[in-house]
Amino acid sequence: MIAELVSSALGLALYLNTLSADFCYDDSRAIKTNQDLLPETPWTHIFYNDFWGTLLTHSGSHKSYRPLCTLSFRLNHAIGGLNPWSYHLVNVLLHAAVTGLFTNFSKILLGDGYWTFMAGLMFASHPIHTEAVAGIVGRADVGASFFFLLSLLCYMKHCSTRGSSARTWGWFLGTGMCAGCSMLWKEQGVTVLAVSAVYDVFVFHRLKMKQILPTIYKRKNLSLFLSISLLTFWGTSLLGARLYWMGNKPPSFSNSDNPAADSDSLLARTLTFFYLPTKNLWLLLCPDTLSFDWSMDAVPLLKTISDWRNLHTVAFYTGLLLLAYFGLKSPSIERECNGKFVTNGKQNANGHSCHSEVEYGNSEIKPSFASKVENGIRNNASQRTQLPSTENIVVLSLSLLIIPFVPATNLFFYVGFVIAERVLYIPSMGFCLLITVGARALYVKVQKRFLKSLIFYATAALIVFYGLKTAIRNGDWQNEEMLYRSGIKVNPAKAWGNLGNVLKSQSKISEAESAYRNALYYRSNMADMLYNLGLLLQENSRFAEALHYYKLAIGSRPTLASAYLNTGIILMNQGKSEEARRTFLKCSEIPDENLKDPHAHKSSVTSCLYNLGKLYHEQGHYEDALSVYKEAIQKMPRQFAPQSLYNMMGEAYMRLSMLPEAEHWYMESLRSKTDHIPAHLTYGKLLALTGRKSEAEKFFLKAIELDPTKGNCYMHYGQFLLEEARLIEAAEMAKKAAELDNTEFDVVFNAAHMLRQASLNEAAEKYYDLAARLRPNYPAALMNLGAILHLNGRLQKAEANYLRALQLKPDDIITQSNLRKLWNIMEKQGLKTSKT
Repeated sequence: MIAELVSSALGLALYLNTLSADFCYDDSRAIKTNQDLLPETPWTHIFYNDFWGTLLTHSGSHKSYRPLCTLSFRLNHAIGGLNPWSYHLVNVLLHAAVTGLFTNFSKILLGDGYWTFMAGLMFASHPIHTEAVAGIVGRADVGASFFFLLSLLCYMKHCSTRGSSARTWGWFLGTGMCAGCSMLWKEQGVTVLAVSAVYDVFVFHRLKMKQILPTIYKRKNLSLFLSISLLTFWGTSLLGARLYWMGNKPPSFSNSDNPAADSDSLLARTLTFFYLPTKNLWLLLCPDTLSFDWSMDAVPLLKTISDWRNLHTVAFYTGLLLLAYFGLKSPSIERECNGKFVTNGKQNANGHSCHSEVEYGNSEIKPSFASKVENGIRNNASQRTQLPSTENIVVLSLSLLIIPFVPATNLFFYVGFVIAERVLYIPSMGFCLLITVGARALYVKVQKRFLKSLIFYATAALIVFYGLKTAIRNGDWQNEEMLYRSGIKVNPAKAWGNLGNVLKSQSKISEAESAYRNALYYRSNMADMLYNLGLLLQENSRFAEALHYYKLAIGSRPTLASAYLNTGIILMNQGKSEEARRTFLKCSEIPDENLKDPHAHKSSVTSCLYNLGKLYHEQGHYEDALSVYKEAIQKMPRQFAPQSLYNMMGEAYMRLSMLPEAEHWYMESLRSKTDHIPAHLTYGKLLALTGRKSEAEKFFLKAIELDPTKGNCYMHYGQFLLEEARLIEAAEMAKKAAELDNTEFDVVFNAAHMLRQASLNEAAEKYYDLAARLRPNYPAALMNLGAILHLNGRLQKAEANYLRALQLKPDDIITQSNLRKLWNIMEKQGLKTSKT
């Protein structure tokens, strides 16, 4: 147990510096915005939705069915909410547990010596694991690895007890259950069944390739044949059930996720797909350059035979074939046992004897771990503890390295990434075993003590360097800014774009704009970056530029509903009502099929309909507004906050004098968000209108209590007081409203109007003047300023404002009438008028 505990302790210690890390990258979508983690969402939804909270059968689903991992996130959320510390703690503890299991697995293969330590420590410290452990969504890979190893260890127990104990099928049941759990943590977990078959055939029974078919044909080792058949049946059943559950359709991805899959050139696809495993192996060998994302152009396509990277591909597959040949070749007379070489069972170095697995004159192969009689062959006691040969371990290591990686190779279906470091978590077990057994074989082979020491300390040094790199790389995962800055070298387009989002959230506007423009420099057609830049410009009142980038974003991705939404809002605010209406309508008609995030799309469509309803409302088309609001309610997703929509429904019913319906929707708005201020104000107005004055006043006062800095609340309360003839109190509320929101035209203008009604004309003049300065081209503001100046005896200023109002709206009858009255007064007083 010492090796397991020490290795686990190292795995734990190396990742302690991730406990203070924040949520990063994919964590936001999988955890922070995933509705399946919320207590109000039925927990059974987890088994119908993908890892990101999208219905599995939806055309835009990622098809990543990992309910056990999502369930663990939900438990985290139930205990600690959105505190990232507890999520990181679970990841670190899981990694330590997996390290312990892997070390125990290595002990079975390598014996209870320092080479087992080496394998365990190498796995604990390997930097390729940082994304899986430091990134919370990587828990899917770590959890799958935990059950992967449990399943494999159960199968090894099944093999060793087969034919000698009734418990053997209990161990097989454990194998199947753990394999199913591993697959429910992450898809590649099911590959443990294939690795188990490799172990049984090539390690436990030590068959060579040419012996497999004769063994089956002659019906030797029937228990082996039965076990492999059951593994195949269970694996096929799991895969079939999973395919059925996800709608019998493969996922679809954007071309930027996997550019090779989208390439029109068969040559480019073939060369690139053959090269990518080479790149992954290099990351295992030399994890010097790591990145949070390898999509887009992080790995340029291999488009021609002359691309020098093809040499790497040839070298990789040549080495792989040589290793496979070494592991599967016919057994030789000389073999290794416990670090010593023996020939025909006689040891040629100091130590105890060790029986060879080859029995000459008999073509049957004896299982290396069999403890009693199997298929009529008696195995002596020395074979019970006999360790697999180097060749056996090489075969098993290759299977651990290759088979779990096969789903990521694009051989059977296209995947949504080019390289994903966390996918290498399980294959790294095979890599660590392969490096360790290779170092051990060299150690045994050389005779000089100096060379033995060199090999041993070189392996130890590699582990030290891996550990240092892991600790340093964990620092990049502390927060999103550090993570994205670390990825600029590998994937500049994605890294700069995501960094722009972080800088914007920090209110570093100019830096965020530069980051977005840098991202677009590397990849000019990224719809998300074009949209994000447009949003940044819109929020800084650079509307013309924002519209330009929204148009480019829509051109790059015509289904980007959020770009239509913000385009419509800008056009509506610019008074281009017809253009805004067409934009909102077009947005509302975009289907959510084959979209990566259908929930976000539905939210944008709902917002478009909400704003279209507001546009109709402002134009006095209340029935049209109601129709649009009802459509919005039908289309809105679960996560959409409906309080504003419900409140506007109530407003439309109020304008149509349908007061019971209006009251219903105001109450619905307050139920959905009890502190929604607009609903308090509008419901207060309805209560006042229906004679429930005391109740109305409570709602107005509650709105002020919720936000004492909001001038609009004081304005509405002031209007209520004015209607109740409480003029002094109304005047105080009007002044308070105008002081708090002195840049909001509606608040200032209404405050001035209330002060005039309270006969406080001097104060009213001050705020009418402010309103006219806020909207110098608004005829109503100029006309009302002229009227109060008229009443206050400032006749010439009044005339100037009346005339300016008539320039903007020549046919306004009230302004014309007021101007004639003013001229009469001025003529009586002998003042010069513009008429004379």
